[in-house]
Amino acid sequence: MVPFLDLKAQYRQIKPEVDAAISRAIESTQFVLGPEVSAFEKCFAEYCNVGHCLAVNSGTSALHLALVAAGVGPGDEVITVSMTFVATTAAVLYSGAKPVFVDVDPVTWTMDPAQVEAAITERTKAILPVHLHGLMADMDPIMEIARRRGLVVIEDAAQAHGAEYKGRRAGSIGDFGCFSFYPGKNLGAYGEGGAVVTNQPELAKRVALLRDWGQETKYNHVVSGYNYRMDGIQGAVLNVKMNYIEAWTEGRRAAAADYDRQLAKLECVRPQPPAHSRHVYHVYALCLPRRDETLSMLQQAGIGVGIHYPVPVHLQKAYADLGYRAGDLPVTEGLAKRFLSLPIYPELRPEHVAEVVEQLRKIRFVEAA
Repeated sequence: MVPFLDLKAQYRQIKPEVDAAISRAIESTQFVLGPEVSAFEKCFAEYCNVGHCLAVNSGTSALHLALVAAGVGPGDEVITVSMTFVATTAAVLYSGAKPVFVDVDPVTWTMDPAQVEAAITERTKAILPVHLHGLMADMDPIMEIARRRGLVVIEDAAQAHGAEYKGRRAGSIGDFGCFSFYPGKNLGAYGEGGAVVTNQPELAKRVALLRDWGQETKYNHVVSGYNYRMDGIQGAVLNVKMNYIEAWTEGRRAAAADYDRQLAKLECVRPQPPAHSRHVYHVYALCLPRRDETLSMLQQAGIGVGIHYPVPVHLQKAYADLGYRAGDLPVTEGLAKRFLSLPIYPELRPEHVAEVVEQLRKIRFVEAA
């Protein structure tokens, strides 16, 4: 048996520290924002190499706040991708804007910069690339287009804590970076959590206002805001975990390298991160022929597997009114039919990787010559 994710193993590793931190937060009675959250914001800003971090209650809230703080609203368009979790699209719709989808690159599986320019209209206000599976999108050409056309760039870094692109951390390149701390993420809270990071003080100030009912001081509401504040307990948990994030990231990368070596002769397409990128492997996905058959057989063998994501956002029933049809994004749709996510987490042992690969071999993949 190899689970897809083992959060209990991580908890056992840090149990004394995290239990003490939670107790400290409870005893302080600072249950919303407060010193634990402030300490985490400072630490995470330093980790991302940015000037400001604003902790919020979810990654979806982070995206929504970044869009609103950027001035995105009704009548605007935001260029993004459909190969993502629905939260990316939902946040655009929450702001009142319209998501405009472009296809992804067939090698990196992230936003194809070559398609962005053609998607820009007079209504375009922002570009929202998604750093999928822990690999950052190709940010230099995206930023060049955005600066030349006067557009805001918001990085959806929900899966990319600590990822790098040409030596720059996820969240530090665009106008905003948005993170999720959902429990299964590379940096996960013990509940919901998220953050907006930025290098621009005025944008940071606006996000800080918007997350806390738009108030500068108590009962002094200067803008119409939201109740998007992080809990003190989550800040305490995340503070503990910040001491381990680099070691955990290297554990994921080591497991991914082990998969790469052992899968080299199997008929599958593996992640191919560019040499200039640091992939942090929130997900280790393969592109497989006979994906559904493989999924079923691995599950029967006790291997925890998943699909990220089986139905692209533009083909989801909930977003049918956006007007997209099958065939509009051929690369995205092809990947969705072939993606399979293997177990990956820092505590995954080499024998676990070997067991997963052995089960894949038993499904009679064609060995490469």
